[in-house]
Amino acid sequence: MSDEGGEDEELIETARKIFAGPIGFLKSAPGLEHLPAPDVPEIAFAGRSNVGKSSLLNALTGRNALARTSNTPGRTQELNFFDVGDPLEFRLVDMPGYGFAKAPKDVVRKWRFLVNDFLRGRQVLKRALVLIDARHGVKEVDREILDMLDKAAVSYRMVLTKADKVKVTDLAAVAASVEAEARKRPAAHPGVLATSSEGGMGIAELRAAVLEAVRV
Repeated sequence: MSDEGGEDEELIETARKIFAGPIGFLKSAPGLEHLPAPDVPEIAFAGRSNVGKSSLLNALTGRNALARTSNTPGRTQELNFFDVGDPLEFRLVDMPGYGFAKAPKDVVRKWRFLVNDFLRGRQVLKRALVLIDARHGVKEVDREILDMLDKAAVSYRMVLTKADKVKVTDLAAVAASVEAEARKRPAAHPGVLATSSEGGMGIAELRAAVLEAVRV
């Protein structure tokens, strides 16, 4: 057990150093023809609109404005790529938010084609992190992206956001239900991480989880 704990601490510290180094916006891709060259591992972040994805990316990278935050659901309609490390070690991919009920049908259709094609064809995509609001757990709208990831055989892990907004007992119950959902799905990682972009809860562990996935 002690060796395993030492390895975890080493991974957390290595990840901290990497995320404390150079990180920069590379490009936005409204279509597959705009994707950067598949030359380094990529970790994608998915989540329904207003789940706190931009805030979590900012907390993860220690930057205040790396990813744009907005109260307008569905603002990000492109794949946004961020380079991590110098020399370049891996990329973070901010995927378009989903579940925007009021969006026009053509916008929803474009999202589905873009995301599905990206997931199915991106060989360097090591893992997707699917963000789930800790106040609500897995909703039906989340299951669409989980189904897409399963069908594309892309390894993914569910991450709870806004964990500071719920009571400890409620958080434990939500985490248990999300873990139960993960166990039913072929491409899901069994572990669920609880995070808070405001309080910093779980951020160090999330950085380590990103680095672990990159190195698989």
